[in-house]
Amino acid sequence: MTSSRRTLALLATGVAATVALAGCSTSTPAASPNATGGSDDTIRVVTSTNVYGQVAQEIGGDVVTVTPIITSTAQDPHEYEATAQDQLVVAEADLIVENGGGYDGFMDAMIEATGTEAPVITAVTFNHDYPGDEGDEHDHAEEEGDDHDHAEEEGDDHDHAEEEGDDHDHAEEEGDDHAGHDHIEGFNEHVWYDPHTMEHVAEAIAEELAVLDPDNAELFEQNAAAFIEGVEGLEASLDEIAASHGGAGVFVTEPVPLYLTAAADLDNLTPDEFSEAVEEGQDVPPATLLEAIEILESGDVAVVIANSQTGGAETTQVIDTATAQSIPVLEFSETLPEGQTYISWMEQNIGDLEASLAR
Repeated sequence: MTSSRRTLALLATGVAATVALAGCSTSTPAASPNATGGSDDTIRVVTSTNVYGQVAQEIGGDVVTVTPIITSTAQDPHEYEATAQDQLVVAEADLIVENGGGYDGFMDAMIEATGTEAPVITAVTFNHDYPGDEGDEHDHAEEEGDDHDHAEEEGDDHDHAEEEGDDHDHAEEEGDDHAGHDHIEGFNEHVWYDPHTMEHVAEAIAEELAVLDPDNAELFEQNAAAFIEGVEGLEASLDEIAASHGGAGVFVTEPVPLYLTAAADLDNLTPDEFSEAVEEGQDVPPATLLEAIEILESGDVAVVIANSQTGGAETTQVIDTATAQSIPVLEFSETLPEGQTYISWMEQNIGDLEASLAR
């Protein structure tokens, strides 16, 4: 479910007025109701969702003011229609963090419409499954003094450090077409459910903030290190699940949690046609639905995970069948629940998963 012809149509009709407003303004626009952080003289960070917003806030601390565009579990990033105020916020940003991979295409439309020169961090380009990294121009690892060689990590074939000429000005790079923004068939764009990817995103945020505010570089590095320590705790918990329950079957209504379940060495039994149809908002073919029900009734499924922010007749049927078979059903969201940090949210998801498998 990529976002959106409707978003592009909205921006096509509203861009002239919005950019004119931004160009005529001589003062900082009123703070978005979604903004968090410090005062007007802080670094203005805009993120597509509150997931990346919370991470950016944790790393930037009081030095940043973070404005996530999507803040509510009632908002579907796939279908979100950007407003003129959203576009103005993007135009005024010092740093932009998005998911990419077609998940939050409204950000791409606003970045292009505003002509912003703010650096853009695109999370999917740090994911080990991302198929477009050979041409990725968003190289955060080549900065002077960067001792995080992601290409040397076991199983990581994405060498972000070999590209030349990256000076963190992604908007000014010749031919920059925002790599990683278009939906890629077969790629799971829900990369924030991959703790390892989020470790790299956190490093990238710290690096970009250090370029924008060198005086606080040490603060950003320390905050990123603390965040990464939390990520390592998540990975340790997933290793424990793998040791105790590796190979257990899981059924997901959408691909949202698959990075997390793969890290726990769980076996995804969901027919691809089922989860893809639900994610795209399409009807599940009858034969595929029958196959899904048979899998749930086979006794091979240890836990079902549904997306708490979407639903439909087929999802309801899966949940009802799982309940009838006494299979635990979990609900994972796409955006950060109120009062949670990224680490505490993932700790809860992992804890719920472990408890369900232990039943």
